[in-house]
Amino acid sequence: MNAPRSPGKDSAPPPLEGATRIIGSIALSTAVFMNVLDTSIANVSIPTISGDLGVSTSQGTWVITSFAVANAITVPLTGWLTQRFGQVRLFLISTLLFVLTSWLCGFSPSLEALIVFRVLQGAVAGPMIPLSQALMLSSFPKSKAGMALAIWSMTTLVAPVAGPLLGGWISDNYTWPWIFYINVPVGLLAAWISWRVYRDRESATRKLPIDKLGLVLLVVWVGALQVMLDKGKELDWFASQTIQLLALVAFVAFVFFLIWELTDAHPVVDLRLFKERNFTVGTVTLAVAYGVFFGNVVLLPLWLQSNMGYTATYAGLVTAPVGILAIVLTPLVGKLLATRDSRQIVTVAFVVFALVCFMRSGFNTQVDIGTLILPTIIQGAAMAAFFVPLISITLMGLEPSRIPAASGLSNFARLTAGAFGTSITTTVWDDRATQHHARLTEIARPGYPPFDQAVDTLQNTLGISHQSALTRLDGIINAQAFTMSAVDVFYASGLIFILLIGLVWFAHGRDKIATSGPGASEAAAGAH
Repeated sequence: MNAPRSPGKDSAPPPLEGATRIIGSIALSTAVFMNVLDTSIANVSIPTISGDLGVSTSQGTWVITSFAVANAITVPLTGWLTQRFGQVRLFLISTLLFVLTSWLCGFSPSLEALIVFRVLQGAVAGPMIPLSQALMLSSFPKSKAGMALAIWSMTTLVAPVAGPLLGGWISDNYTWPWIFYINVPVGLLAAWISWRVYRDRESATRKLPIDKLGLVLLVVWVGALQVMLDKGKELDWFASQTIQLLALVAFVAFVFFLIWELTDAHPVVDLRLFKERNFTVGTVTLAVAYGVFFGNVVLLPLWLQSNMGYTATYAGLVTAPVGILAIVLTPLVGKLLATRDSRQIVTVAFVVFALVCFMRSGFNTQVDIGTLILPTIIQGAAMAAFFVPLISITLMGLEPSRIPAASGLSNFARLTAGAFGTSITTTVWDDRATQHHARLTEIARPGYPPFDQAVDTLQNTLGISHQSALTRLDGIINAQAFTMSAVDVFYASGLIFILLIGLVWFAHGRDKIATSGPGASEAAAGAH
């Protein structure tokens, strides 16, 4: 039964005007900025956090994946929660709880405590991004929806610039908890302004039953799969009964999840959205591309700090410029969406992504900072032409009432893929490094003249023992092995982006959507 509502709330509120629209857009964008910043700021801080808490770097990456998985699990609940509590109220609650959990993360005395609070932080952050999209679209007329998405996306592009710089600077000059404390004033300000602007624009609410079994199955299969990916290398993968059990649980829970969600009257995740061709193609493309992209985003600073001797600050300087071109070009992309096929823009993005990956596949242990930064700067152009057009493709043709659920489900796929991509990338990096190390030591071993000569040189030059010289050479070989492994990951990533170009063209173009049925053209315009 519908909850009592004030007159006029059954229809969508009119677009905002003038300064109110600008202020509201800034408030929504600030909240999204805080959310995205919390991921990118942690990337360069992982070695510092790991060292301070006395754990390995691979264990430290759980700080990233735990947040991403919890975030992904709650994102699909956005549709149900929105109908139950309303868009504005839910957005404000989510933002304020994000502030609280950020504060708790900063107080974490151990890795276990930090992971628990990161899980809570990710869980409460779930609705923030899809609701900010929906509220932003409602603030603009349909003719300017493409520009609305471009403005919204600007914050997701600025955060990757500020995140590594802030994270590196804070880690080197203060203490890592401050990467979480900075969310407190930002979040409180965003929540206050959002309430002032949007409090009279609440959406319709209905009391719907929650799909408890679907939610439990979702948590089980996603959680089991992520733990399996995180612990796989440590436990020797399927040689471990624990990994076998996790894989079985994830598979069985996933199958039952699909069956239940497709037959339940009020599913926690509306899988029927995958009947829409554009939604399916857009979501799959976005998930795979983001998984590869985010895996590379995590790998680069890890490699620089672990094997190249970079501090967190300098690693941040190398990764931060990714947002420069993105910030400059995103408004242009927003305008192009009104006249150009979104698939063409995404194709350009994937070509640039592939180019960047192939450039990085030429790195070696002697690479200078200029060579490191150039691909990062170029990647910004790909980011500008990546998120907004793919969101446009994904939401194109959907009725406005289905956009929150669709945005939630597509973001669930993206965030889950990001967490999985991080685990897969770091695991492949470690495995390939082990293989390269084994091959290098087959040659560089005692009895091989150049190796023996290098040992003698170290002993004579530095006055160290024979064992110390061997240890130093092993460190050099290890750095080479991890660099060669990173190069392998970059090259494979480039190939995947090339393959994704073909996938995106399975989506319908705007003209096809506009003629596919009554009201379709209006929905397509809303998606843009």
